[in-house]
Amino acid sequence: MITLSNIEKVYQTKTIETVALQNVNLHVPKGEFLSIMGPSGCGKSTLLNTMGLLDIPTSGTVEIDGQVIRTYKDKELAHIRNEKIGFIFQSYHLVNDLSVLDNVELPLLYRSGISASERSKRAKLALEKVGLSARTKHYPNQLSGGQRQRVAIARALIGQPQIILADEPTGNLDSVMGEEIMNILLDLNKVDGTTIVMVTHDEGMALKTERLVRFFDGQQVSDSKIFDYANV
Repeated sequence: MITLSNIEKVYQTKTIETVALQNVNLHVPKGEFLSIMGPSGCGKSTLLNTMGLLDIPTSGTVEIDGQVIRTYKDKELAHIRNEKIGFIFQSYHLVNDLSVLDNVELPLLYRSGISASERSKRAKLALEKVGLSARTKHYPNQLSGGQRQRVAIARALIGQPQIILADEPTGNLDSVMGEEIMNILLDLNKVDGTTIVMVTHDEGMALKTERLVRFFDGQQVSDSKIFDYANV
């Protein structure tokens, strides 16, 4: 589902060159739940952004669902992201002036041919999936952190993406809320077959996933199979 080949990412200013990723070769099969760990500043988020076509690699090849990304024009990348990838962020990135329902509908505004009634229907189904059917008219500042993260997950789901990229999805939550969010992600992976890549600092959460890749100084230093869900 995702293949990175010989990826390097270098940030340059007039005086400093920072190597964020170097010689990264990583394959994420369809339906896998992969977690990525490493110390702050090791390149985890850059890696996730590269997978999500938010960051352009300095060199190397990105392949999404069998499609090698040969152009980095904004319009083409936005189309691929909107059709295939859902994003979940640690800080939620909800629009405070929009209701829960409107926040969830946002990705579909960029797809042609979907009516307002269809957007609303899909948003309500996505919110039902994360247990927030009763909160459609609320606003983000009326919700707890765990509820806001559920809204963010519903927003990621509304476009029925094949891939979800989650950057510290439980990082701002207490342990109870973190477990609830993690269980939603596990269910999406095991029941719906969604491919998930999650960056986390929480080893306990990482060990619930199928595979754990560790990064250090922009390089992959280990790759361990944890669970084989097909045989559980």
